[in-house]
Amino acid sequence: MDAARGFVLVTGGSRGIGAATARLAAEHGYDVCISYRDRTDSAQAVVADIEATGVRALAVRADVSQAQDVVDLFATAQAELGRLVGLVNNAGVLERQCRVADLQAERIQRILAVNVLGAFLCAREAVRAMSTAEGGLGGVIVNVSSRAAVLGGAGEYVDYAASKAAVDTLTVGLSREVADVGIRVNAVRPGLIETEIHASGGEPGRVDRLGPSVPMGRGGTAEEVAEAILWLLSDKASYVTGSFLEVSGGR
Repeated sequence: MDAARGFVLVTGGSRGIGAATARLAAEHGYDVCISYRDRTDSAQAVVADIEATGVRALAVRADVSQAQDVVDLFATAQAELGRLVGLVNNAGVLERQCRVADLQAERIQRILAVNVLGAFLCAREAVRAMSTAEGGLGGVIVNVSSRAAVLGGAGEYVDYAASKAAVDTLTVGLSREVADVGIRVNAVRPGLIETEIHASGGEPGRVDRLGPSVPMGRGGTAEEVAEAILWLLSDKASYVTGSFLEVSGGR
């Protein structure tokens, strides 16, 4: 959608791919709302960067695994910024590297609650806001998946990989549901990207370890993923829906 016509909501926008996407969206002229769960200082720093570009910005604390938080997030964003034209479904969590035989039920539930339930709840609210059948003017949803959904995450993050595979299915199914009400739905699948999420998994240097095995010989950056997301949000991708853009250096 054209930037001048509304705002983009980026979940999990206080760091990593979400923060890079929020900043780049502002550079493209979008007003931006970010959601965050814990990092108030980081979220406000992103807001300050966005506002410095001359557009409006808003940070809303919300746990996307909680239905009421998601409803309130969208209501607050629309009350402050007007018309929603794009959702970047980015919020996600990763636990420490672990084999399936050692997984605890509580961990699996946390992963699925944020990465799957959260993605569905945010997509639901975005459809309600943007659907031409509900009085909206259309829009775009970009889901942030992972190459792990294809590769499986063996020995490290099979639960995370499975959650992202669910996001892939959401992308395909929802894209077909809402194509006739003015909404495009696509996903990016980042590979080894230099963000803080690897520290959450217990190996801050994971990209350094695995980067040389990538066909391009290095890990990627959050900014490179953001560029792909902004293309999918734009009218340049006007005939693209139900598709996946691999941002993985060939891995």
